[in-house]
Amino acid sequence: MRVWTNMWAFFSRRLRMWLILAVGAPLVGFLLGKIGDLIEARRGPNAASKALHTGRRWLQKRSTGPLSSRSAADPAGARDAGTPAR
Repeated sequence: MRVWTNMWAFFSRRLRMWLILAVGAPLVGFLLGKIGDLIEARRGPNAASKALHTGRRWLQKRSTGPLSSRSAADPAGARDAGTPAR
C-alpha cells in the first residue's frame, strides 16, 4: 500500500482527477444503483432507493473514460437525408 501512495504523489493533478472521474465515479455510480435495487427489492420504492438512483444517474452523466456508460448511436446513421448515397 505504501508504494501506491508514493506513486500517487508523482501523478499530475490533472491525471489524478482523470483517474478519479474515469474509474472512481462509474464504480460509485454502479454501487449506488445496486444498493438502490436491493433496497427496492426488499421494501419497494421509497425515498432512500430513489435518492440512490438519482445519485447514480447524476454520476453517470458526469462520468468519462472506459467505465462510463455509452450513449446510443444515432439511429438515422448514414441513411440521413442530408447524406448523399454512394
